Amino acid sequence: MAEFHNSDTASWDAGQVRREHPASSRPSSQRPPQRKRRRRRRRMHPLLFLLLHLIFVALASALLGCAGWLLFSDFCSFNRAGSPPVEMVVEVSAEDTMDSVAEKLKAAGLIEYPWFFKLYASITSAEEKIGMGSHALNTDMDYHALVLGMRSAAGNMTAETVQVTIPEGYTVAQIIAVLAKNGVNTEAALTEAAQTAEFDYDFIDKESQDISRLEGYLFPDTYEFYVNEKPANALNRLLKNFNSKLDDELLTAWEAKGYDLKKIVTIASLIERETDGTDQSRIASVIYNRLDGPGSKAGTNGLLQVDASLLYGLPGHEGAITQSDLESDTPYNLYKYPGLPPTPIANPGLAAIEAALQPEETSYYYYALGKDGKHHYFETYNEHVNFVNSAEYGG
Repeated sequence: MAEFHNSDTASWDAGQVRREHPASSRPSSQRPPQRKRRRRRRRMHPLLFLLLHLIFVALASALLGCAGWLLFSDFCSFNRAGSPPVEMVVEVSAEDTMDSVAEKLKAAGLIEYPWFFKLYASITSAEEKIGMGSHALNTDMDYHALVLGMRSAAGNMTAETVQVTIPEGYTVAQIIAVLAKNGVNTEAALTEAAQTAEFDYDFIDKESQDISRLEGYLFPDTYEFYVNEKPANALNRLLKNFNSKLDDELLTAWEAKGYDLKKIVTIASLIERETDGTDQSRIASVIYNRLDGPGSKAGTNGLLQVDASLLYGLPGHEGAITQSDLESDTPYNLYKYPGLPPTPIANPGLAAIEAALQPEETSYYYYALGKDGKHHYFETYNEHVNFVNSAEYGG
């Protein structure tokens, strides 16, 4: 018998098993793990890598350079050079922020990149320089010039403001009182400015030092003022608003009427003070009939006999008009002096100005207020007296 060795049996068993159970038929969980063969990455040639890197750096630099040049051009207004400068008016109000100001500049064609202007504004504290008002700017201005062009001696965007409404028909003295009450400045300082400040408008009597030189030209409207604003700046804002209403259509109408601006505004002020606004064009017809019509036939002889003008010439007057008042020697006494008063007697609104330019065509020379709260109109003095002596009169 052959000699038996354990190693021979183990060897045979393993071989026998491999023959009977090839590896392909084994469960996957029993297979020995196979090592994946990694593909070798091809390395880029160093010269090619350097070339691509340089190309990328060049492109990035070019893009950044172009963007930088565009921003720099906008900052210096180079992108608007070569064409005639165009003037634009930009309004800044108390409600504006630096965001809205930048958008307004963009809309006006004065800047191209609002975000870049806001960045500049934040760095330079532009909010402490830009103030409310209408600012005349032009396309030649760089960022620095735009900020300077929007400066206001009255205050800046960070200053405290107050909104004030000026009613139609208020006098200069009444307007000053309203401004003082709202903290725009003191009544004394505003009065002094109304008397002596220089205002660059042809319709202002520069020889006069009376507040009446501004009468009629402080346009009734709602305004935003700075608290403790310089008095001349505050008053100039109202004058500027009036001046802006003098469009070509109104100027043509004044010329056609044959009256100068002062006379039209004076007539408008009489209309404003004599009516509640419901019959302004008819009141205007009475004034024109007395000024231009056959006054002797109607018994008026060119006398306007407007109570509101008489009272303007009697400051501080209280109560009903007396016979003594009717005989007072003031140029505003239109019972005594024919024609118009020397100045407007109030600050009329646009409707009264338009009524002065387009009066009704009537034959009325008289009017009186009835108990019904309405004006009644008459062609003759006798008709007027009969009404005043009747139970319908409410004056």
